[in-house]
Amino acid sequence: MDLKIKLEQLHQKVIGLKEQIGTEEATKNAFVMPFIQILGYDIFNPTEVVPEHVCDIGTKKGEKVDYVIKNNDEPIFIIECKHWKENADAHNSQLHRYYHVSKTRFGVLTNGIVYNFYTDLEKPNIMDEKPFFTINIEDLKDSSIKILESFTKKDYNLESILDSAEALKYIKAIRKEFEKEIENPSDELVKLLVNRFFEKPLTANRMISFKEYAKKALTTSINESISFRLKSALSINEQIEKREDNVKNSQPIDENNESKTVTTEEELEGFQIVKAILREKVPSARIAYRDTLSYFGILLDDNNRKPLCRLHFNTANKYLETFHNGKEAGEKVLLNNLDEIYNYRNQLHQTLENYN
Repeated sequence: MDLKIKLEQLHQKVIGLKEQIGTEEATKNAFVMPFIQILGYDIFNPTEVVPEHVCDIGTKKGEKVDYVIKNNDEPIFIIECKHWKENADAHNSQLHRYYHVSKTRFGVLTNGIVYNFYTDLEKPNIMDEKPFFTINIEDLKDSSIKILESFTKKDYNLESILDSAEALKYIKAIRKEFEKEIENPSDELVKLLVNRFFEKPLTANRMISFKEYAKKALTTSINESISFRLKSALSINEQIEKREDNVKNSQPIDENNESKTVTTEEELEGFQIVKAILREKVPSARIAYRDTLSYFGILLDDNNRKPLCRLHFNTANKYLETFHNGKEAGEKVLLNNLDEIYNYRNQLHQTLENYN
């Protein structure tokens, strides 16, 4: 079952049970252990999921971390749990101590709803103060689920996670600073912008005025950008609907002749995966599909001259046909399962670039 579906099922369980969960231990049993299981680890195998693992710290003996997760007998991350009503950010000092002696590269602090992932980007073997990645079961995002896949048993890859951890951490920090600047522009930002067009000295009174101008300018710019994207998406939708109506109206109605084309659930699931990949670059409204007897075509702007890819699912073997090479003839690749479509993210993005 898809990771996203499993997490959404856990979300529903959290909603239904949390008011009845009165202890930290109950939080672990009801929320955290199912989460570990969703990642593919056997919670009933003590060589894979080790509960109450002893982490002796200096003269302190018998200190225990809630869970150690192992892969091929190597500890890969530790999990420290709190009651679901507690703040998942408030107890990282305890996890910090455990991390130092655990020989893992990742520590997770959770209240069963929010999961904060830490590593040691700043100093080797010393856990960073802030997480590089957070996933909230009650606010699931496709981008977060994609990152979480790297921690599943079947897809775990230490080097891959470490490569992206630094980027995730600093992108999050930059975004936070940017949002603060929008809300309340700093003197430094105002001076940087104003000095490019205002040649007079910036007095204290001028600074107060320009800070207000900067706030309005930033907010207006962002709002107009959002509005433009929404209008573009709506316009494209209207164009697509008009084309569909024209096609329907131009075809003779034959109630005794049903279409031989059958769109399967697998084709629709494949379409959703492709759309999730491509909407990183374009609005999802621009991604359309047309099913035929020979293949399931996915198009940009519902234009046959702009094929993004084709799904060939009507035979025993399943194939993805891509057009990233800029040629009219596509390139077919064998798919063992639908998740492998994610492996061709770069090719799909390249196809978009070719049309642009």
